[in-house]
Amino acid sequence: MEVNKRLIVGISGASGSIYGVRIMEVLQSIADVESHLIVSKGAEVTLSLETHYDVDYVRGLADVVHDSGNVGASIASGSFKTMGMIIAPCSIKTLSAVANSFNSDLLSRAADVCLKERRRLVLMVRETPFHIGHLDAMRRAAQNGAILAPPIPSFYKKPQSIDDLINHSVGRVLDFFDIAVPEMFERWNEDDGERAARMLR
Repeated sequence: MEVNKRLIVGISGASGSIYGVRIMEVLQSIADVESHLIVSKGAEVTLSLETHYDVDYVRGLADVVHDSGNVGASIASGSFKTMGMIIAPCSIKTLSAVANSFNSDLLSRAADVCLKERRRLVLMVRETPFHIGHLDAMRRAAQNGAILAPPIPSFYKKPQSIDDLINHSVGRVLDFFDIAVPEMFERWNEDDGERAARMLR
């Protein structure tokens, strides 16, 4: 396995655990990407409340599973090279830890490693509405190098199902790592742009 083909996925306890599950399902189908998974204790609860999946199913999708309490895991070291990390969904608690370099568990430590090593860290923050403390934490995380990518649905391709909305957000996040899955969602193209331009004339 090429060291630059390892991708870390963290699933925190925020609502929206299906985003992490879908990312893992996609990565399982990509032979040249080695997935490293962290599932927080809160995520195990949310997963059971929001979906029909259990944690064993999700862990079974990963090439490597790490215990969220093991801050001595391989991905806790900068010398263990990866493409970066996605936290999907990212709770405000996890966002706050990342923004303040508070490495209390493997989820926040692995994220901090990505930042210090200048690797991609994508945070699918799930909360609404935001107060100023949330926004300030996002600002600090962004200043440290994180990419903030809340799963905000797109409607320009007329989604027909919840799966369409999930897949669009997941596909866009995977784009940050040059992992393209063409069948996941329709992209805006020249024809769309020309049609929109005609409507604006």
